[in-house]
Amino acid sequence: QVQLVESGGGLVQAGGSLRLSCAASGGTFTKYNMGWFRQAPGKEREFVAAISWSGTTTYYADSMKGRFTISRDNAKNMVYLQMNSLKPEDTAVYYCAARPKYGLAIDTDEYDYWGQGTQVTVSS
Repeated sequence: QVQLVESGGGLVQAGGSLRLSCAASGGTFTKYNMGWFRQAPGKEREFVAAISWSGTTTYYADSMKGRFTISRDNAKNMVYLQMNSLKPEDTAVYYCAARPKYGLAIDTDEYDYWGQGTQVTVSS
């Protein structure tokens, strides 16, 4: 059983940056590929980015390419999401998720464990 706790959300102006963190515990971190998702009010949860267990492979949703960077520190059991050039439409609750290391995935039902989420609000 893996527990995930996100942090780092907040209020930022358009064009600004935030770095989200996700702390994992309760399992062997390197057994899991990790992902970030987000959910805006009234919308479905959507894929943001994913990273392989080793950190060598990453994948992004098209709208995040070039602005967001996912990374992980296996020594600290942490995964990060650096978000730059933020836009008001990036406002959402951001979730960290884990899945067994059998490839990266973009669907929510491919992930077994989820954090509680952290709110990101981008003002115009």
